[in-house]
Amino acid sequence: MPASLLTGPALLDRIDALAAISAEEGRLSRLYLTPEHRRANDLVGQWMREAGMSVREDAVGNVIGRYEGERPGLPALLIGSHLDTVRDAGRYDGMLGVLTGIAVVADLHARGRRLSHAVEVIGFGDEEGTRFQSTLIGSRAIAGTFDPAVLEARDGDGLRLADAMARFGLDPAGWTAAAYRREEVLAYAELHIEQGPVLEALGRPVGVVSAIAGATRLAVTVDGMAGHAGTVPMTLRRDALAAAADMILAVEELCSGQDRLVGTVGRIEASPGATNVIPGRVRFTIDLRADRDPLRLERVAAVRTRLEAIADARGVSVAFETLHESPAVACHPALMAQFAAAAAAEGLDAPELPSGAGHDAMAVAALTDVAMLFVRCERGISHNPAERITAADAEAGARVLARFVERFQPPTDRLP
Repeated sequence: MPASLLTGPALLDRIDALAAISAEEGRLSRLYLTPEHRRANDLVGQWMREAGMSVREDAVGNVIGRYEGERPGLPALLIGSHLDTVRDAGRYDGMLGVLTGIAVVADLHARGRRLSHAVEVIGFGDEEGTRFQSTLIGSRAIAGTFDPAVLEARDGDGLRLADAMARFGLDPAGWTAAAYRREEVLAYAELHIEQGPVLEALGRPVGVVSAIAGATRLAVTVDGMAGHAGTVPMTLRRDALAAAADMILAVEELCSGQDRLVGTVGRIEASPGATNVIPGRVRFTIDLRADRDPLRLERVAAVRTRLEAIADARGVSVAFETLHESPAVACHPALMAQFAAAAAAEGLDAPELPSGAGHDAMAVAALTDVAMLFVRCERGISHNPAERITAADAEAGARVLARFVERFQPPTDRLP
């Protein structure tokens, strides 16, 4: 396989070919365990074989290529990202990392180069969670943290995950076989588009990820009193929507001015939802993220306290439900340093930055130490057909990853 796969145009050509596999004409939608997933695995597996790898599909539908080291059976450096998408997706999220990993191995194979460790490239089947609303199925399975209760999750058509696995040719009862043993793995590296605007603002094509932010998601319910919009005086109202408006502004205030902390109200529903009725109940969501768990948890507590005070002042009640809680995941400093050194060898200054979005690396961190390299994307747009990167930036990321892999040294200490 020619080393030219490390060039930007070659990478983008392959991304275009993979993005053509979609359930919708004119839009990229490729969900876990669908016929499109099967076609994507087959195409990626073909490219892995051409790059000199042995290929297998594991018990949950991840496609895995292995390039042996100087002798068979050596522990592996894992390189991975995901092949599934959200609906009406962009074409670089996930796919860029998988195809860049294949290109790096193809370059080693073309030069007849074997390393002191094996390299495995993984195309995870499910990271987005779009079909079964359970994210990171593929990476949790290899890390040994997959929850078998998820096998009972159902998609929008009512099909259980276990039944979808069987239709895909997998054994739902055999999911434990996907897990790696710790002694088989040296570390995990993931290349991914940034999905944010920081690198573009800094004028840098690549950056080294310091940590993946932890996240808390809350559903907030505000109960007031519905009433006639024309007959209840303003001074006697218990308007749940007006109270919620104050609360939403409080979330913005409490999450502003803190480095690497963000808070978002992404959904709001008022009921009964009539033009001439004072809203009696409002539900909204809060998504709060930070790469430092103490800061995130302190802000969550502060938000709850402020919202309760607003409710008391306005004569309404407020209740909270935790929808999601995940800790921050730190990238290993030694691996970060190796990525920075690889970038410097390519003449690039790679700044450190956190990831506000979740990635497969979050799940793999339960198995081994992780590191991530971000590639600049236009205006930070992601999960959107307008997602864009340049061929030059794709090539910069590929060459940094190639140097990282060839010079890789396992960390001598394991992060807790």
